[in-house]
Amino acid sequence: MLVPEGSHLPIWKTDGVIITTLLHAGPVEFLYYWLHRALHHHFLYSRYHSHHHSSIVTEPITSVIHPFAEHIAYFVLFAIPLYTTVITRTASIASFAGYLAYIDFMNNMGHCNFEFIPTTLFSFFPFLKFLIYTPSFHSLHHTQFRTNYSLFMPIYDYVYGTMDKSSDKTYEMSLKREEGSVDVVHLTHLTTPESIYYLRLGFSSLASTPQSSKWYLYLLWPLTLWTSFMTWFYGKTFVLERNNFKMLNLQSWVIPRFHVQYFFKWQREALNKLIEEAILEAELRGVKVLTLGLLNQGDKLNKLGEVYIKSYPQLKIKIVDGSSLVVAIVLNNIPKETTQVLLSGKLTKISYAIVNALCERGTKVTTMYKDDYDNLQSKLCSESKKNLVFPGSYTAEIWLVGDQINEAEQKKAPKGTLFIPFTQFPPKKLRKDCFYHTTPSMLAPSSLVNVHSCENWLPRRVMSAWRIAGILHALEEWNVNECGDAMFSIEKIWQASIHHGFRPLKINPLIKA
Repeated sequence: MLVPEGSHLPIWKTDGVIITTLLHAGPVEFLYYWLHRALHHHFLYSRYHSHHHSSIVTEPITSVIHPFAEHIAYFVLFAIPLYTTVITRTASIASFAGYLAYIDFMNNMGHCNFEFIPTTLFSFFPFLKFLIYTPSFHSLHHTQFRTNYSLFMPIYDYVYGTMDKSSDKTYEMSLKREEGSVDVVHLTHLTTPESIYYLRLGFSSLASTPQSSKWYLYLLWPLTLWTSFMTWFYGKTFVLERNNFKMLNLQSWVIPRFHVQYFFKWQREALNKLIEEAILEAELRGVKVLTLGLLNQGDKLNKLGEVYIKSYPQLKIKIVDGSSLVVAIVLNNIPKETTQVLLSGKLTKISYAIVNALCERGTKVTTMYKDDYDNLQSKLCSESKKNLVFPGSYTAEIWLVGDQINEAEQKKAPKGTLFIPFTQFPPKKLRKDCFYHTTPSMLAPSSLVNVHSCENWLPRRVMSAWRIAGILHALEEWNVNECGDAMFSIEKIWQASIHHGFRPLKINPLIKA
């Protein structure tokens, strides 16, 4: 209203950008340096600045934790370049937005407590060490208190002799610091394009809830589409989550590929290469057990992980597909009074093991397909074959659901049917008058630390059987592979899961589709 240029601010003015840069490097940095030193005088420190220093181990939000008076003082300092360009009529969108973005970025970076600025930057441009501080430089201020007072440019600490003598050494040591050892890795992948927002790298509010479709995510489709294309042409396995449990260091690694990509034959070679690279990296880092989650253990992709064992027989790391625990969980999800179940969906080694266990304990297992009946018969002992029934009946109240379940079949289920999946992906919930159990999973014990995000569609602090199985193998030091056709003891792994504090999920009879 008062300044004509304010309503028609140009995008760029070179003289205004130069003025902003010089005024920041001069008056702003100089005045801040002495204000900061004054704030460390015991009178002001105890009344104001100690609040900021309550964060010895800093994080980005620490950068804006100040008493009100300090905020006003900093605002006045940062206003010097901005108001000068306004008064001199050299202001531009670039100088205003650029300067504010610079302040916020440098402020957050300095408090992030993670050193990432490469040494090559200072090797090629040595003078930058006086103009750009690093996270380790400012971290020393929060631990030593009487050194490294500068705002973003360390030059005044050099001029007035307040630079911490260990700054260079701390910087180099921070970059060389190796990540702690990892005992168990769970190797998973992205599911839908929107699943990136449910990672901890996305929105924390979404990461703490089971994955589902949200209407407002459609507004982000330009970004979603761009990230999808990026994963098609470029992508490297990254760490999703780090957990600790009973002296074990656990990590979840993500293959940057989506669910649909696993169904393309021409993608199999690239997918196998990514999984193989992850296994070899885990081997180099001394990982004891690696579990293959979701479609990373596909039969057509890698024969349930057996391909990697045969390709690298010298591997010390053990590969676990978690099938034994999946079977144990499904068996314990079936009510004990059940006399008959219907098996539906694609047959796998898990379904064979479930049918065998049920038939041995006298539960009738029915199927509607002759081919499935013949295949199951060939896997059963003579004593158990009498409990396998064909043709079955859609009247069964308990349905064991695998992949590729026929939707028309699901509609034939009687009212109140309980669908129990034995697959990694949940079945489509078509019936509102029926009950759906979660995919095989258990509730994690409270001592399992840092479980902040949900595992795909599972509730908070609920972990899939495939992920838990690797933890149990490491805890019990079972030095065996569980992949391909091999399967571990069902009873043994179930007892181990209960012993270590994992608890079965109980379906709420009031919750339907």
